[in-house]
Amino acid sequence: MATTTIAAPVTVASALRRLYFVRFGFALIWAVVVFLTASSIGPVSATLLVIYPLFDVGAAVVDARSSRTSRSALGLYANMAISVIAAVGLAFAVTSGIPAVLRVWGAWAVTAGLVQLIVALRRRDLGGQWAMIASGGISTLAGISFLRQATASHSSLSNLAGYALLGGIFFLVSALRLGHNAHRNTGGSN
Repeated sequence: MATTTIAAPVTVASALRRLYFVRFGFALIWAVVVFLTASSIGPVSATLLVIYPLFDVGAAVVDARSSRTSRSALGLYANMAISVIAAVGLAFAVTSGIPAVLRVWGAWAVTAGLVQLIVALRRRDLGGQWAMIASGGISTLAGISFLRQATASHSSLSNLAGYALLGGIFFLVSALRLGHNAHRNTGGSN
């Protein structure tokens, strides 16, 4: 019976670790391309702006499947809904300019950050979640900053690239910590 109790968190942690590595890679590539196209909204940047929350939906689906029995599933479903709404909002906002994009992105960052914070707090027994807790809090604060930037006379998408890159780094740190914790919990066996 003890094996089953340990196996479920280890399985969830292993799935999260793989997902977090993928999320880091995506965020890194996305941030570089957005930074290179940040001065205006063109076809590439518009597509990337809509893809980011859709990727978040896909990641939440994978996450929810691997942690079906955990207390975090409800938060993941909320995140999926919030990210779909953000993608639709961004699809419309890109036609109105950078301030509109920053308003939608800011609202999404605030709400998704709060959800991420709650999910990470519920998962703290898995280990490696302090980075996700910090990321959720920072996302909320960054969202408020994006909302303020939307009112500035000159706004750019470059801060979104920095936001995605920082989020990706937090996913990388969590993936590495989850691997360290799994290694430690299994007695260091390979």
